[in-house]
Amino acid sequence: MRLRQLREARGLTLEELAARSGLSFRGIVYIEHGRRNPSLTTIISLAQGLQIAPSSLLDVFDKPSR
Repeated sequence: MRLRQLREARGLTLEELAARSGLSFRGIVYIEHGRRNPSLTTIISLAQGLQIAPSSLLDVFDKPSR
């Protein structure tokens, strides 16, 4: 499952995830589109915003999105 799918499954917009995670809207877009690899700190912030364990995101970034 990809970051976008996780976000959408929780009914969150990019703006809402950005606000919940403390990350920038544009940064999340870049991560969702595979243009940027998230740091560990970013993974933790995204997990907090999605209310999931950070380890749940590790397989999301494991494979290319294309």
